[in-house]
Amino acid sequence: MPKYYFDRLDYLNTLIRKRSTGSPEQLAKKLQVSERTIFQYVDILRSLGAEIKYSRVKQSYYYARDGTFDFQFKRYEHT
Repeated sequence: MPKYYFDRLDYLNTLIRKRSTGSPEQLAKKLQVSERTIFQYVDILRSLGAEIKYSRVKQSYYYARDGTFDFQFKRYEHT
């Protein structure tokens, strides 16, 4: 998968954690993808264990339980 795919999921994770995604239409514009792609990305995060809800009042996705994703390789330093 291309790096930009993970970058988008990472950005989506950040927006969800901040509860500042906006509506699916607004979020699609932020990520420069279609609304359908937004629904697919949210489904991917859900399939990885995230409990994601949508607030119509706040117009934002949010995590029902605190948590996050880390889409970067972490290198361990050997001593």
